Amino acid sequence: MLRLGPLIGVAAFGAVLLIAGVFFSPLGRVRIGGGGAKPVLGRWHWFAITLCTTIATGILFWGTAEPIYHLNAPPDFAGAAPRSEAAAEFALSTLYMHWAITPYCLYAVPALAFALSYHNLKSAYSLSGPLGLSMGPFARGAGAAIIDAAALFALVAGVAASLGAGVMTLVGGVVERTPLHDGPLIRLGVTSIIVATYVASSVSGLQRGIKFLSDINIRIFFVLVAFVFIAGPTLQIIRLGVTSAAEYGVEFAPRSLGLIVGGGDGEWKRDWTTFYFANWLAWAPITALFLGRIAIGYTVREFIIFTMALPALFGMVWMAIFGGAAIETDLGGGVITAAVRGEGPEAAAYALFNALPLSGVIIAAFLFTTFISFVTAMDSNTHSIASVCLDWRTQGDEPKQAGLGIKIFWGVLIGAVAFVMTATNGVDGVRMLSNLGGAPGLIIIAGCAASLVRLTMMDKSQLDRD
Repeated sequence: MLRLGPLIGVAAFGAVLLIAGVFFSPLGRVRIGGGGAKPVLGRWHWFAITLCTTIATGILFWGTAEPIYHLNAPPDFAGAAPRSEAAAEFALSTLYMHWAITPYCLYAVPALAFALSYHNLKSAYSLSGPLGLSMGPFARGAGAAIIDAAALFALVAGVAASLGAGVMTLVGGVVERTPLHDGPLIRLGVTSIIVATYVASSVSGLQRGIKFLSDINIRIFFVLVAFVFIAGPTLQIIRLGVTSAAEYGVEFAPRSLGLIVGGGDGEWKRDWTTFYFANWLAWAPITALFLGRIAIGYTVREFIIFTMALPALFGMVWMAIFGGAAIETDLGGGVITAAVRGEGPEAAAYALFNALPLSGVIIAAFLFTTFISFVTAMDSNTHSIASVCLDWRTQGDEPKQAGLGIKIFWGVLIGAVAFVMTATNGVDGVRMLSNLGGAPGLIIIAGCAASLVRLTMMDKSQLDRD
């Protein structure tokens, strides 16, 4: 994956430039679904569903763990001594780099290309729809099946990586509050419970209540953020958050281009930036079908605001508060560093909560939202998974509802992959899964980007018709 790092860097930085260009282009005024299309979701539920679908368990696991690694071992290019003020600013600005604008642009490119090709051009409900604009006949027939298979492979790897991180987070909380010890058996039990809940919810029709699930999920997110901000070192969080945001703005282009041209600290870039962007690339193709489907009735500019800008802003706020609180708490005595070194990155959040008041209540809320976050994300993607598993290709039609067998198959497969990789390799297994999913996702995103460029050059009357 280190060799693919520069290509992933090109895709990531190119996605940012492309989405910015589309936002200010005439295409930005086009309404998804045509001039008379009406939204199926209000703005609040649209934002909540989009955010919960794309977050899964990532910010819950890495928001407190990642900055501790960067604080203690900043790369040479950061020019910062370990555990210094400069290292703290680098750690938080790196969280912004990994969890804000760039990843959501990687989602927005295929999602927008699909939304316009499906709703406006009436192409098939498949990734072959938008890719047909750039790949022509190669995206039809057998080519379409290959594209869908590659997207499913990427999704299995990416979702299993997210599930693995969620399992490690939940196990860390169980170990923290019970006499149980971490090991393969408890990880298998937690994985099985999550998979069983996801399968049961999708089979029972709970997916139709995705608005309800997302609404609960996002409100818990806001409560957790507000609590840590108020109960934690508030002034230090504000100070570090602002200075790191300034560093993020100044260093955004150089660091994005640095991933492209390579240079020093290649191992650090592989283990962190390339790992994260590969994970986003793995999730993006299949998730694009869901995000594109629910965007009908809104303009392209509104789509970019609600699918990229607002989730990216939320990611920055979350990382500023959780990451900032973790850094400042650890600088006061090294308690989080000790937890990470002794028990692994899954212990970071609980070490932070134990340093705050009402730790028992907050840990319970954190465990609940970690659990439901993954279920919510997978419920959102069930429709899209079904769309590439069932035999249909009619233009403008949506896939039939997947049967019990398909849902159980995907739930068990993803759970098995996540368990094997995390039980045997821990966080390195999570990284490995992300890298495996990133390669096919990279190819699909590149094709969608080319299609989106073509859409910007298309006669807008062709897109605006009902």
